[in-house]
Amino acid sequence: MDDITVAEALTAFAPWLEPTDAELDAIDAEMPLISAEVELLDVRIALLDRTPSELDVRRIRRARRKVLAARRDVLNHKAAQTGGAA
Repeated sequence: MDDITVAEALTAFAPWLEPTDAELDAIDAEMPLISAEVELLDVRIALLDRTPSELDVRRIRRARRKVLAARRDVLNHKAAQTGGAA
């Protein structure tokens, strides 16, 4: 078993290892996209062991549209910040 020194244990929780405010803002800006992708993944996982019904097909389609809309919004937000257009 590896021995960990006190210095290694303390630097593992050093403040410079925390995400910066800019990184947290970027995560926050992309959170709708992350949530939409998780929802699409949940739908796909639920349908792994069965044949999709018409309702399931609609759920997949709705989740895909939600992901696409979230991606569009994130890209437009980034383009607005940089002065470009998406």
